Amino acid sequence: MSESTPAPGAGTPLRATLRLRLSQADAHYGGGLVDGARLLALFGDVATELLVRLDGDEGLFRAYDAVEFLAPVHAGDFLEITGELTRVGSTSRAMRFEARKVIAPRPDISDSTAEVLAAPVVVCRASGTCVTPKEKQRAVREALAALALAPEKRGPG
Repeated sequence: MSESTPAPGAGTPLRATLRLRLSQADAHYGGGLVDGARLLALFGDVATELLVRLDGDEGLFRAYDAVEFLAPVHAGDFLEITGELTRVGSTSRAMRFEARKVIAPRPDISDSTAEVLAAPVVVCRASGTCVTPKEKQRAVREALAALALAPEKRGPG
């Protein structure tokens, strides 16, 4: 499931949220541990949505500036992945991401038991830059007018 926050007016940053359950197919290591690359792929999906909403194009993920893996993720965990546009240049788009575990399996009780966590657990944070070539930017001018990206937050290309 994906949920987006449209930019209704000045002062509201463009955000997108993806919620999903990690399956056994996502497990890469013993004990059902999911590798960090899966989280980065989910951040990429959120980035793509943000680019489509801003530019009308999927763009390209250029680089991560920082990645922090903060807690383990296992098959059966439910995650909430959020992304937010933080800066818009002429072709570059800076973003920050966070993944939170909101439901965890409880195999100690039974093989089908899970519980909603009292407080979400932040499992990963990252920031990065995407690029949408100028010739592929269809909607950026209108979207920028509605975003909380003042001219001083718009960096160079």
